[in-house]
Amino acid sequence: MGSMLDCISRALIIAPHPDDEVLGCGGTMMRLAQQGTQVHVAIVTKAGTNRFGPDVARIGRSEAHEAHALLQVARTHFIDLPAAELDRVAHADMNAALGALVTEVAPDTLFVPFIGDVHLDHQLTFLSAMVAARPRGGKGPQRIYCYETLSETNWYAPGITPAFVPNVYVDISDALEAKVQAFNCYRSQVKQAPDERSPEVIRALACFRGATVHRPAAETFMLIRQIE
Repeated sequence: MGSMLDCISRALIIAPHPDDEVLGCGGTMMRLAQQGTQVHVAIVTKAGTNRFGPDVARIGRSEAHEAHALLQVARTHFIDLPAAELDRVAHADMNAALGALVTEVAPDTLFVPFIGDVHLDHQLTFLSAMVAARPRGGKGPQRIYCYETLSETNWYAPGITPAFVPNVYVDISDALEAKVQAFNCYRSQVKQAPDERSPEVIRALACFRGATVHRPAAETFMLIRQIE
């Protein structure tokens, strides 16, 4: 029996902010690209000048391109909605933006942030991604997975809010260093351990997730929908 990755020919990873895609799916992205899958990444938000300063958006976009080149991403899409202000965007407008992207890319597999992440941008991105992925007219992604994002997924209130309970494990033993190198491309976001946004903690989570299924390293997901 083949891996679930073997079934994916075109994947779209939707990231609320630059670096979320690498934290959640960097190793899986590398494995997919190496097997010939067309990997697309969508960065939903852009750092506004008034809130984040004049250079943050430019730096983030440059870092994303560098990280994605390392992971052999086919194309990066920037939607440029306002970061940390998605709650001020009309939900219909956000739905339309992500809907247009899903129609354009036509992915068979969608990776989205977890609804239980503490950051509201992540929650709203999940909701609009699910709207965009509705299988109307027999179209839409065949598979939808939620990924976990260090410093977001683990900081809400499990037991009160939705808990991330993985049911899909992807072996990234041979792709872990590529994931870490790709995150290091986001120089503006790299922190010193024990901060979660550090290479050491990224490795630690991957090793922990891998150990639970007797692998050196893994990324984990929650399967939302699969159509066969």
